[in-house]
Order: sequence, then structure tokens, then C-alpha cells
Amino acid sequence: MNASGSMNNPSADSSEKRAYNLFLLLVAGLGGLLYGIDVGIIGGALPYLEATSHLTAGQLSIIVAAVLLGSVISTLFAGVLADWMGRKRLMIFSGITFVASIPVIALSHGYEPLFMGRLLQGISGGLIGVVVPLYLAECLTASNRGKGTGAFQWLLTLGIVAAAVVGIYYSYRVEAVTKAADAAALFAFKDQAWRRIFWVSLPPGALFVLGSLLVSESPRWLFRTGKKERAYAALLRSRSVAQADAELHEMEETAAGAMTQPVSGHKIQDSLLRRKYVIPFLLACVILFCNTATGINSIIGYNAGILLQSGLSDLYSHWGYVVFTLVNFLMTVVGMVLVDRKGRKFLLILGTSGIIVSLIGVGVLFLSTEKLSLDSRDVVQTMVGLNQELSLRFDQAEASRLLAAKGATGSGISSNRASLAIIYSYGDFTAATSFVRSDDPAAAPIQITRESCVPANKIEAFFKNPFANLAAAQSAPLKIDKALIGQVPTASHGWQVALGLYAFMAFYALGPGVCVWLALSELMPTRIRSNGMSVALVINQLVSTTLAGIFLPFVSKYGYSSMFFLFSGFTVAYFMVAVFFLPETKGKTLEEIEAYFETRKAN
Repeated sequence: MNASGSMNNPSADSSEKRAYNLFLLLVAGLGGLLYGIDVGIIGGALPYLEATSHLTAGQLSIIVAAVLLGSVISTLFAGVLADWMGRKRLMIFSGITFVASIPVIALSHGYEPLFMGRLLQGISGGLIGVVVPLYLAECLTASNRGKGTGAFQWLLTLGIVAAAVVGIYYSYRVEAVTKAADAAALFAFKDQAWRRIFWVSLPPGALFVLGSLLVSESPRWLFRTGKKERAYAALLRSRSVAQADAELHEMEETAAGAMTQPVSGHKIQDSLLRRKYVIPFLLACVILFCNTATGINSIIGYNAGILLQSGLSDLYSHWGYVVFTLVNFLMTVVGMVLVDRKGRKFLLILGTSGIIVSLIGVGVLFLSTEKLSLDSRDVVQTMVGLNQELSLRFDQAEASRLLAAKGATGSGISSNRASLAIIYSYGDFTAATSFVRSDDPAAAPIQITRESCVPANKIEAFFKNPFANLAAAQSAPLKIDKALIGQVPTASHGWQVALGLYAFMAFYALGPGVCVWLALSELMPTRIRSNGMSVALVINQLVSTTLAGIFLPFVSKYGYSSMFFLFSGFTVAYFMVAVFFLPETKGKTLEEIEAYFETRKAN
């Protein structure tokens, strides 16, 4: 083993150590790449999945949120698994899970297999989100920990960029097919496009598995499990003998201090309720909650759809998404450079300030067009069939008919650039369709059925509406609650929204994007780090899953403006936490950070 050679030879080749450090960052970065693909791949695939799958807005939201739900499930157990299996083995397992999820998704036909594949992909992402930052924090020196964990976020953004580039490629292909083929051929191509987008993400997963097989186990995990010699050997693969000796000695002192009273020398049971555990744990949980409540995952996952509804064409919406991901990628580099210079606290304050302004700006832009919408529910209600179902193709002719029926021909809404979203209910259960545009010749008809709204069983009904009467809903008539017709904004309005989203992404990448993984791994003391990170990430993923799951129904009912104002409100809370409660951890070892919370209150 290289580590053994380093123990016997104090003057081991430093270039070999640098090469190993780079390889370690590359492997961990591949984990970030997979995490980014998990989050971003649906952004390019969603418009084609939505156009060909005949899924409802609620089902599409669940497909997007399934990755986050899978993350919640796996994150809950990731800390226990990381302590039991070791960091390296869990990295291998998470990579294999990701590889297995791709064919399940790409070969699926129908809602259930698609949901299961996305859930499996999310399980992989949840494991990666815990174990890779944990592995980096325990393997890197204090001087490089910021850059190293930033590299995870950097390649995470690269994964999102890669997913967007694949999406724009297929957007060009779809445009070409639109011009040269009929509607049936276009439908068939879109059905293949979203499947191929998922297939492209398979090779990075295989590379991550291969790389994980070649790195050393975490030295701190080896030390905690009584493998002191192997821990020392792992340290020597990336450090000089003097650095390895110093860090091993520091681990021994911390372990001894946790079990011994400083005055009497008697062994004690180290309580998890001590300040050095409780305060950093609660702080990390709040930061992880607020970080995802900025709406980052929803804005990434629904980005192409947001830009499409803001006034951009299909092609330009995908280009807008590519630029969005490039901003994320490039500003993450800036964050990596600044995080060990300016510190975590400064970047979080700067980033959250910019996010608040950007989200409010985008919300105001959407509000300026949404307030002109008309409700044609009474007209649409008359179209409901005797079977209490509705099939409606919203094209220019239908838009003209609905506007004329409302006496709104001169209202400023043009039938050739109109949008429609329907909120409907069967008894106590409510659902919403996605927005459809009259200028999209390939748009599938709006299909409203009882199955698209009413749960199939009592368990599903409880989670959808615990106070609802399922039996009554199964025979209740279809009620159209709202049928909102709006004017699709101009391309100029669309690019203004895009600029607002680019500003949001730039500030997020500069601050929270880089710092959140550091906060998660640095704040937690060694004894609770793996399990504490799991709990904090469970909270993070629960919030993210909830927001992604309600996104389409929420914007159908209340508009995009309300969603962005909600995100900005959460970010205000994030800003307050960064200003008043977060300590600076720049340049401190993990053991020094632990001692800080033991002796002082977080400030």
C-alpha cells in the first residue's frame, strides 16, 4: 500500500501526494456531478415528458419531487450507514444505485415505473449528499477544506450544466422535427428525447463507482473504529509525516477529552445535550432548512417551464436554462476562490441579500402580467361531459372562443399567444393542470379525469387531504374552480425574467451554494457529524420535496409571482440567521470548531 510506504519513508514523493489529493477531489467531485445531474436532469427532460406522458400537473410535480423524496428516505439513514459501512463503501453503494436508476427511468411507460426510477435516483443523491461532504471534511486539511468542499459544489453545478446542454441539444432537434414532420412524428420524437436525456447521465455514475474503489477510507472513521494504524496510513497518502503526526495527535486528544473530566480525570458519559453538540446541530438544521427554502431546487427543476411561461419560445427557454446553469457554474468558481479568503459568514450574508432582491424582482415581473388574467370557469364547466371528465385542446381557435364567451375579445389577451390553466375538484380533492399555450402546435390536450385528482386508496387520500371524504369524492361531479386565461408575455418580458433568475443564481452560487456544504460538515462535532448531517439533510430534503411537489399546482392556482414572493420571505429568515447566529469557521480545524461551541455561544 502507498500509505505503508509513506510511513516507512518520511521523505515520500510530494508530487505523488499532490496527485492523490487531486484524484481524491476528482472522485468526490464526480459525486457532486451526480448530485447535480440528479437535480438538473429533469429541467431539460420535463417539457418533453409533460408533452408526451399525459400526466397531470400533480403527477408531474411528484415526478420532479420523487428525487427529493428519495433523498429524504436515504438521508435519514445515511449517517448510520456511513458509520457502519464506512465512507468509502457507502460512496460505492450510492454510485451503483445511481447507475441502476437510469434504465428504470429511461425504459419506463406510465406513472408508477417513472416514479420508482426517480425515487431510486433520489436515494442515490441523498446518500451522496451526506457521504461525499462528510468524506471531504474528514480527509482534507483545514487550509484546503473550503476549496475541497467547494469543488464538490463546483462539479455539482457542472452536472446541472451538462444536463442543460443535453436539453438544448434536443431542443434544436425538436425544432427541426417541428418544421419537417407532422404532429404524430413530433410527439414520437419528444417521447424519445426525454428518455435519451436520462441515458446520457449513465457514464458519470460508472466513473464515480470506479473512482470510489481506488481512494482510501476516511482517516477519522478509521480512527473512531479503532484502526489507528490504517488511519495514520490514510493520512500519509495526502499529507506530510509532520502533518499526519499532528492531526493524529489532535484526534487522540479530542477522543481522550470527550471521555475524561478535565479536573478529576474520571471517565464520563459524554452527553449529547452539551452546548458543543446542541447549538451547532440546531444551527446546521436551520441553515439547511433555509437554504432549500430559497427555492433553488424548484427553480432549477422547473426553469425551462418558468422561462417558457414568462414569454420565451421553447428553444430560447432551453437556451435560457443553459445560461442559468453556466452562471451557477462560473459563480461557484468565484465562491470557491473567496470562501477561504473572505470566510463563510461574509459570503452567506452577501449571497442571501442578492437572492432576496432577485426573487422580489422576478415576482413583480410575473405579477405585472398575471393580474390581467381572466377566469373562464363558467364556460369551461359547460364542456364537462356526462362522465364527469373533460378533454380540451387549447389552440388559437379555442382561445378565441373562450375569450369571446367572456366578452373579453379586446381585453389585451391575444388568442394566438394565450395560456390556460384549470383548477378543478372532485368533492374534497383539488388538482390543477399545467399551463398550456395556444401557440404550441404540439401541446397535448388538457385531460381531466377522476383518476387525475381523487386518490386511489385511503393512505394516499390521508396524505393529500386528511380531512377529505374519499367515498364521496369517488362519485362527486367534476367542478371547475378556476380556468385562468392569460396573455403569454413578450420575449422581452421573458428575458427580463431570465436576467432576474440569473441574478438569483449568481448570488446563490456565490454564497449559500458553496457555504452550505461547509456549514453542514464543519459545524457538526466529530461524535455526531454523520448522524447530525443526516438529520439536517432530511430537513433540507423534506422542505425541497414539499416545495417541488406543490410547485405546479401552486402556480396554477396563485401564479408564479406568489411562489417567488414566498421564496423571498424564507430567504429573509436565512439572512437573519447568517447575520446574527453563524460563527466564522474559516481556517479552523474541526476540533477547534468543536471547542468553540463548548466555550461560547454562537454569535
